[in-house]
Amino acid sequence: MISLHAYGTLAPNRTGISITKRVLTSLRATIGREIMATTSAELSSPIDTGLRRHVGLIGLAWASAGSIIGSGWLYGGLHSAQAAGSAAIVSWIIGAVALMILAFVHAELGGMFPQAGGTGRYPHFAFGSVAGASFGWFAWLQAAAVAPVEVLAVLGYGTVHVSWLTKTSPGGNFVPTFPQGYLLAAALLAIFVAINFLGVRWLAHTNSAATWWKLGVPVLAIIVIGATHFNGSNFGSHGGFAPFGVHGIFAATASGAVIFALLGFEQAIQFGGESANPKRDLPLAVIGSMIIGAIIYILLEVVFIAALPASSLKHGWANIAFANGAFAPWAGLATAVGIGWLATVLYIDALISPGGTGLIYISSTARMSYGLSKNGYVPSSLEKVDKRGVPWMSLFVAFVASLIFFLPSPTWQDQINLITSATVLMYAGAPLAFGVMRSKHADRPRPYRMPGGPIVSPIAFFIANCLIFFSGWTTVWKLGIAIVVGYVIIGANYLLKLNPRAPRLDWWAAQWIPVYLIGMGLLAWQGTYLGGRGNLPFGWDFLVIGAFSLGIYYWAQLVSLPKQKTDEYIAAQAATLQEVRQVLGTEPAA
Repeated sequence: MISLHAYGTLAPNRTGISITKRVLTSLRATIGREIMATTSAELSSPIDTGLRRHVGLIGLAWASAGSIIGSGWLYGGLHSAQAAGSAAIVSWIIGAVALMILAFVHAELGGMFPQAGGTGRYPHFAFGSVAGASFGWFAWLQAAAVAPVEVLAVLGYGTVHVSWLTKTSPGGNFVPTFPQGYLLAAALLAIFVAINFLGVRWLAHTNSAATWWKLGVPVLAIIVIGATHFNGSNFGSHGGFAPFGVHGIFAATASGAVIFALLGFEQAIQFGGESANPKRDLPLAVIGSMIIGAIIYILLEVVFIAALPASSLKHGWANIAFANGAFAPWAGLATAVGIGWLATVLYIDALISPGGTGLIYISSTARMSYGLSKNGYVPSSLEKVDKRGVPWMSLFVAFVASLIFFLPSPTWQDQINLITSATVLMYAGAPLAFGVMRSKHADRPRPYRMPGGPIVSPIAFFIANCLIFFSGWTTVWKLGIAIVVGYVIIGANYLLKLNPRAPRLDWWAAQWIPVYLIGMGLLAWQGTYLGGRGNLPFGWDFLVIGAFSLGIYYWAQLVSLPKQKTDEYIAAQAATLQEVRQVLGTEPAA
């Protein structure tokens, strides 16, 4: 295979046609043979240089499925039941449908643009550098925060056997002890980084083995506990099926760990730059992993509620209790119903499931940094890869960032609320970019085409905004601070000229972003969820968010980049013709 380094990174501000000619000329001079005719649309597909295409369909699917089945299953059943009672089952169904719609949008974009850190790069193509930098930072932020929360879950379950790992917070949750808990957390994160340094192929094999276990243990718990301790009367006890009403159902969806648990379908897309056949495999991996995760989580919640003993429910849904407190709810349930051997398996899984997810997200964070650097938003040093094709500088930054997330001593619940909001905010960029690609780039190849795209896309944007709103003001204002920090970092990159590829600032195409971000903050502030002032009552909030979402969506479509400019941005990240053909499936990978 021709080395990508022989051609370097193609300069921005060139048209797709001129780049095509230059690549053709360079290839002819190098290998001395004719190149079959290929359309300029195909040649301008963005391909990442330096990364190795070693990951197949199973590796991609397991990257997403392994990310979905993490600490969310270990704690999601408890937290969602505490927020919604037995109606938490409805919360999981709502969350699954919402994220499935967003997954369909990402599946089409992922097939069109198979890149490392792809979710952070779609808005760049549609709305230019300012929007791209914004959504790229949202993507990086959520990815960087996941590995620490997975490590926190490991510490939580481990506390049942090693009491000094965590301590109980004033709210009844747990935080790491200092220095013992923090040092172990740092050691676990360092192991994640070390495995990533072995290369993406080794990472895919490691994650594949872990994912088989991660899928098998929840299924085992469903079968064993569901078959032996299923008490249907629990679904109407202590206040009826929905003791906290419809409001509780939606509160559980965003802040009760439901959305957090189901997050991760996009991980296959983050490895798009290392996929052996991304045009075929990315859509299949995204949609397939989402279906698997949704089925498992819904069944887990049904079994968890049905198996709760009377002793755990005697103080009501909001105060579900086990002998081990909130540290290990599923293991506590297995112990309470007398299945000790399953509790032992669950304690082992509490190391493997969160550990596997943390492993993938450390890698994903590094590839997000790589993608941001390719777009010119952060220093170019983050693009450095070693001989295995691993973005080593970005991995180091991911490790340091993960350690920083432990500093405020957050609980698992606090962390997942922030991650959920940041992730859904990242997801919100995909429907906006999708609308532009359908209207202005209808001729671009699409391995997967979402049915009803022009209708589903604004609905997906509305869904994303609802999920942000449900997370509440207490979470949204913290997310706002993190967003400001990101703008400071990106601004410093421009002022200090740390990346020669830094693009011109496309202010016009991003004029809607300040209104969107501030508007979502104001809505959460006036809402009825987690710290909101309560001036936007339930029911009316849907109408207001719907009108706001449609206004932002069509405003963004109206001022999006012209087709030629988008083509230039996409072509600026194209690589060699041979690599393009491998992605298109017209030439086998080496």
